[in-house]
Order: sequence, then C-alpha cells, then structure tokens
Amino acid sequence: MVNLIGKVAIVTGGSRGIGRSIALELTKAGANVIINYNKNKEDALETLSFIKDLGGYGYVCKADVSNYNSSKELVEFAINKFGKIDILVNNAGIAKIGLFIDMDENDWNNIINTNLKGVFNCSHNVVKYMLDKGEGTIINVSSMWGNIGASCEVIYSASKGGINAFTKALAKELGPNNIRVNAVAPGVINTDMNSSLCEEDLNNLKNEIPLMRLGEGEEVGKVVAFLSSKDSSYVNGQIITIDGAMC
Repeated sequence: MVNLIGKVAIVTGGSRGIGRSIALELTKAGANVIINYNKNKEDALETLSFIKDLGGYGYVCKADVSNYNSSKELVEFAINKFGKIDILVNNAGIAKIGLFIDMDENDWNNIINTNLKGVFNCSHNVVKYMLDKGEGTIINVSSMWGNIGASCEVIYSASKGGINAFTKALAKELGPNNIRVNAVAPGVINTDMNSSLCEEDLNNLKNEIPLMRLGEGEEVGKVVAFLSSKDSSYVNGQIITIDGAMC
C-alpha cells in the first residue's frame, strides 16, 4: 500500500475533475494537501471537505499558475503552512476544441500559458526547496494527445507534448539531486467535462477504447500517488499513459 504519511503535496487545479481525484488519493495515502484553484473557491472548499471526511488535512489556495508571481505565492503559502513541499502535482490545465484555422493568438497564449508555462512556473518555484531538502517528486499531468496529437485540439496537444519533453529533460537534470520528475497522460476520463455528452456520443466514445469504458479519476489519482511514493523510487522521466489502450 502506498505510504505518504507526513508528506506535503501541492495539487494545482485540485478543486475538481482529475485534480480532485488526485488530491483525494494522496490524502488516502496519508499526505497533507494544498488544493490550488483559480476561479471556483466553492469547488476547492468542497474538495477540502472530502479530504477532511477521509481524516486528512489540507488547505485551499487561490493562484493563477500562468502567472509566475502568483505561482510563487502558492509555493510560499505551502512552505508557510507546512515548512516543506515533498510533492508537486502540476495538474491545472485548459482546453479549447476547434479548427486550427479558427484559433487566434489569444487562444494560443491562454492555453500555452496555463498548461505549459504553468508547469514551468510552479516547478521553478518549488525546485529550490526540494534542492535544499535533498529530495522531492514532481508529477505533471499531460494527456494522451500530448503523445500522438489530436485533430481540432492542436494547441492543447502542443502544450501537452511540451509537458512530456519538459518532464524528460527536467528528470535528467534533477535526478542527481534525488528529485524525480514523471508525468501521467490520461485518456478519456469520466469527469464533469464529459458529463454533457449524450448517451449515443458516450457509447461511440467507449467503442473506441479497447477496455470499452471511460477511465475514472481515481485510477489516475492512484498512479499519481504511486509516483509520489518510495514505491516508485527508480521511476524517473517517464510518461505513464492511462487511456485503456485507446492510443
């Protein structure tokens, strides 16, 4: 069983969806969790209430990961509350579906700044504390589209592909300092984002997945908890795809 007792984790975009599932699985393993949100405090507080129901402990913290100084404030908040950061989960992300020709520079900037620059911002601010501590774990949330690309999600795919390269490069740089960097690349996960799909669309989607079902957020969360723990002590620089063999 994964043991994270006494560890401190930041989960960006942890108020809902996959981020919430990750926060809860880290809690089940014993970690204290900082739940980052940008817009919806109510969802973040609901996640915190679920953490408390599990007997866990944590805080919510508003921060815009696309902004370097805001990311710095998030990290400093965690340090002020717990005195250390053992685990950083870069989960915050946005997407926009549409033809490439219909996208504009603002779409590019918004998606890249949140999905990719946000990973840089949070990692850059956390790493100095991990270097001082002599250990740490960073897990980036990518996507199966970061592995193979998706039509009508060109910018999103580029941002997630960038996360994959960032993960592998940073893992090589920080490995000698006992800091591991990995990523998970989820496929189609059963979250609020997919709740608007009609039954026919859902069935068509399931038929494209060899396991014939959508993934669950907790299935992603369990992999993140494993990657956060000593059980994965020799796993570094990897992109773990969680898509039911869809891609």
